[in-house]
Amino acid sequence: MTDIHATTEAEVADAVRAARQWKSPLNIAGRRSKRGLGRHVAQWGTVLDLSGLSGIVDHEPEELVLTVRAATKVTEIRDALAARGQQLGFDPPDWGPLFGAPAGEGTVGGAVAAGLCGSRALRYGRARDHVLGFRAVNGFGEAYKAGGRVVKNVTGFDLPKLMCASMGTLGPLTELTLRVFPRPDCSAVLVTDEMPPEDGLACLRRVWSGPLDPSGLMYRAGAAHIRLDGSAEVLKEKIAALRALLAGVRLRESADDFDAPMQAPEGALWRLAVPPSEAASVAAGSGAADWWADGAGGVLWIVTDVTADLHPAAARAGGSAVRLTGGGAVPPFAPEPAARAALTRAVKAAFDPLGLFNPGRMWEGV
Repeated sequence: MTDIHATTEAEVADAVRAARQWKSPLNIAGRRSKRGLGRHVAQWGTVLDLSGLSGIVDHEPEELVLTVRAATKVTEIRDALAARGQQLGFDPPDWGPLFGAPAGEGTVGGAVAAGLCGSRALRYGRARDHVLGFRAVNGFGEAYKAGGRVVKNVTGFDLPKLMCASMGTLGPLTELTLRVFPRPDCSAVLVTDEMPPEDGLACLRRVWSGPLDPSGLMYRAGAAHIRLDGSAEVLKEKIAALRALLAGVRLRESADDFDAPMQAPEGALWRLAVPPSEAASVAAGSGAADWWADGAGGVLWIVTDVTADLHPAAARAGGSAVRLTGGGAVPPFAPEPAARAALTRAVKAAFDPLGLFNPGRMWEGV
């Protein structure tokens, strides 16, 4: 297996044209912090290393728009935005330590390609809600762009959303244009006393459906955790309103960090997206002692042994599951229904007719 190091979009296009000529698959990589996420690429072939495509292209603070090269580290972006009182709304988490990579190596292109978002997505939306435009290279070796630099309704296909969570199977991203948001002046985390899962998650759903606009809701270690943002005066009012909303529930302020990098647990770590009202029953049905919930229960993290399969339980609850770590015979992604699988393969063929990009990373043939 050889590596091609591309530092410009033109070099990426050259690499794709060469791979097309030789019909050699390309394993697309940035800083390789999420190489363990998803299935192994079916044919390793050549590694197309995009780590040289780094740096901020343009930042318009007044317009809340940022353009960056795809392999720019998320930490670099956060620091640059913080200096101007801004932040990434989808709050990309650092999953590198889950897969044996150092903390802080994740790139924004990798976060978008994997569809990652953190706890603040509860308030601001997921990655797919923040990608205004992108540049990429298709399977013909042609550089192209899609989307734009403003938030507006347009006709045609919304390709930026299509690229989110595509796991590099539709081609290498070279540049991204993102919405950014004002950074809150202050934040506070309030934690309840120990509560059973049904009560704790019901408490979080009550806050979620109220007027407080929380930026984080998590059930962990037997207690509900609530994060509120705002100016000092606004935050004081929000905390008072929260105490009134949850009258009778004891709340204490805490220094808990919603965004600490996760470490790989023993066994298999699953991430489930389920209706919040189903979270407690799905977690109980898994039989796992080690689990926690984010987003008022919309996201479940469950640690099981490597033989467990949570795909059926998530599907019965109207959701989906991804196995992040643990290996074994259980696939990371559930098989797609036949009709959707056919559509997925048709989309793949339109962008990558020879199947060069990360073959098999998501499903057989995709």
